[in-house]
Amino acid sequence: MKPVIFGLSGLTLTPDERAFFRAVEPAGYILFKRNIADRSQVRALTDSLRAVSGRADLPILIDQEGGRVARMRAPKWPEFPAGPAFDALYDIAPISAIEAAKVNAQAIGLMLAEVGITVDCLPLLDVAQPDTTEAITSRALGSEPLRVAAMGRAILDGLQAAGVVGVVKHMPGHGRARVDTHYHLPTVTATDAELAVDLQPFASLRHAPMGMTSHIVFEAWDRDRPATLSPIVIEEIIRKRIGFDGLLMTDDIDMKALSGSAGDKAAGAIAAGCDLVLDCWARMDEMIDIAGRLGEMAAVSRDRLDRAMATVAGVVPEGDMAALIAKRDALLALV
Repeated sequence: MKPVIFGLSGLTLTPDERAFFRAVEPAGYILFKRNIADRSQVRALTDSLRAVSGRADLPILIDQEGGRVARMRAPKWPEFPAGPAFDALYDIAPISAIEAAKVNAQAIGLMLAEVGITVDCLPLLDVAQPDTTEAITSRALGSEPLRVAAMGRAILDGLQAAGVVGVVKHMPGHGRARVDTHYHLPTVTATDAELAVDLQPFASLRHAPMGMTSHIVFEAWDRDRPATLSPIVIEEIIRKRIGFDGLLMTDDIDMKALSGSAGDKAAGAIAAGCDLVLDCWARMDEMIDIAGRLGEMAAVSRDRLDRAMATVAGVVPEGDMAALIAKRDALLALV
């Protein structure tokens, strides 16, 4: 098994993709809007991925946060609110905000489980700052680490109740980035002491099954490399100081914050200590390059993957989506 998660080009697997994936055996897959039409199509697609891999516990990922980041959209599926809606409720009713975040995540999880998606790249545990890029503030759970952690835990619990694994992101924190990593490489000049605030939610949820790195340079820890490519940040900060021993994947390596070829970036991330590389865009030449540069998945990484997927093994999705959404809406109406 190769330590990579690949994207797909369309609504069905092409013959070339099917042959390539069967030969390479990537650890998992990620779906985007281009892969989504309706329930029967998505279910058929995820079933085909499981058939190619031969693995019932195959990680099939999606970014279904709510708000601007949602691959499954109306009118086929319900719209969901983003993090700031729950942060606003927390200002006046913390317990209600935590419950609203949980039932909202459970409803998302039910929607995903119905079509065979097993992993959601949620929750964001990034602690927002006054000058944080809008790419994060429009999605974040707030600027106070304890409330971010509390609602993040609720989101993980809600997803798990529906049989879906959550991914905490973007480790060790994206809240001080002033530019969008889709287009630029941010450099954070905060001191080690100041960055302790950013680490708190991740440390609180250090037992989360999966985590995702950030493509950000933290001068206090490594002036030369972004977190995704930094052995210092991954080992000393994420693994030791935060205490995270779950499956650690990169953010999408195609983002412009990183430079170099697809193979260089993938190999660099694995060498730095990431368990998995996330490559989202289904460009066959780049996927071939990545597969050629990566060896087999390390035993410790495979164990982390197995442990993460075991958290939802045998889970019978609980709840009624309409009732969960109605409960969330009643709670959010308190604001």
